[in-house]
Amino acid sequence: MVTRRVFLKGGGVAMLGCSSLPLFLQRAVAATPAGAGKKVLVVLFQRGASDGLNTVIPYMETNYYRLRPSIAIPRPKSGSKDAALDLDGQFGLHPSLEPLAELFQQKQLAIVHATGSPDSTRSHFDAQDYMEAGTPGVKSTTDGWLNRHLQTAEVEQESPFRGVALGTNLPRILHGTASAVAMSDMRQFQVQAPAASGAAGGFEAIYAQTVDKALRGTGQETFEAIDLLRKANPGQYQAANGAQYPRSRFGQSLMQIAQMIKASIGLEVAFLDSGGWDHHTNEGGIQGQLANLLRDLGQGLAAFHRDMGDRMADITVVTMSEFGRTAHENGNRGTDHGHANCMFVLGGGVAGGKVYGRWPGLEREQLYEGRDLALTTDFRTVLAEIVERQMGNHDIHSVFPGFASDPKKYLGFHKA
Repeated sequence: MVTRRVFLKGGGVAMLGCSSLPLFLQRAVAATPAGAGKKVLVVLFQRGASDGLNTVIPYMETNYYRLRPSIAIPRPKSGSKDAALDLDGQFGLHPSLEPLAELFQQKQLAIVHATGSPDSTRSHFDAQDYMEAGTPGVKSTTDGWLNRHLQTAEVEQESPFRGVALGTNLPRILHGTASAVAMSDMRQFQVQAPAASGAAGGFEAIYAQTVDKALRGTGQETFEAIDLLRKANPGQYQAANGAQYPRSRFGQSLMQIAQMIKASIGLEVAFLDSGGWDHHTNEGGIQGQLANLLRDLGQGLAAFHRDMGDRMADITVVTMSEFGRTAHENGNRGTDHGHANCMFVLGGGVAGGKVYGRWPGLEREQLYEGRDLALTTDFRTVLAEIVERQMGNHDIHSVFPGFASDPKKYLGFHKA
């Protein structure tokens, strides 16, 4: 028999705010105290290893320009859109991230530089696995840190939509015993049984045949939710406050996360990813491949922030990538696999307007293995601060086993 967990992980389920709600949605809404919003964490993974040095530019470093003669971003210039956007007199944002520069000035965006995984692998697969598992260098971990957070977080009424990933498969970061679901698109209403089940009529038939009354009840509630979608049209969603999401997969995934948050379905954590960040050739500087991706990133995050409005007080968005790029550009006007990177943290509870983390420098003796930006902040320190201060989960040892987390060493980018 196909279990409820297989159904939730294998199906594509979506919700929309409606006046007539299934019982589990009524419970999810009732579980949120009056006048208080449910805390939500949104995690974005930039797959391929984004170039942190051309995203948040250390323009105060003369060596940055020496190491990147053809792809470096020019120092800030008053009124120029063809140069880095000044943040604090030392760092600047890539000009394609202009919408995020505004959020930085509004103290809604914090940046952590020289951060990442302490593991030295330059393998995309291993590095992504380690960061999603939350256990760098350990291949035997069976679940992901985001699922472990759900396992250890206190919840009064559990919704099957506590954890949602936008994609066709459940990502490593959400593997585990807590309920989590992957969906490729909210506009796809059908849920199909896996071919291996041999069941005719999809999951409706499977649930109809089960003798487990509790399971049958859960299935009935879920299919009531699906039926609501069949009678509605998520494609008619109108973003609030004039927000305009990019038409890219990334932008549309962000928009659907906004829909789910507004639907009050018990969502606690949402995961999405974007690809194409591996630029060994023709990375570009002001214009080019990286610039295009950063434009999509900046416009998408800014649209989400605008769309959510006052709800951002209860939402934190964090970005991560498996590792950074080499400090020195290569012979193909690109960059190779590096070490430390930067992370963005966006939300109403963020003490933004500051670049956090100790900057290691770009002199040759300061570079990791003589070639990469050195790491000064473990990515788990960043995530632990968010998990504890945003989500209220103090069981950091269980979320990140083997990591010596110390709240006294938090960077302070998230308000307690």
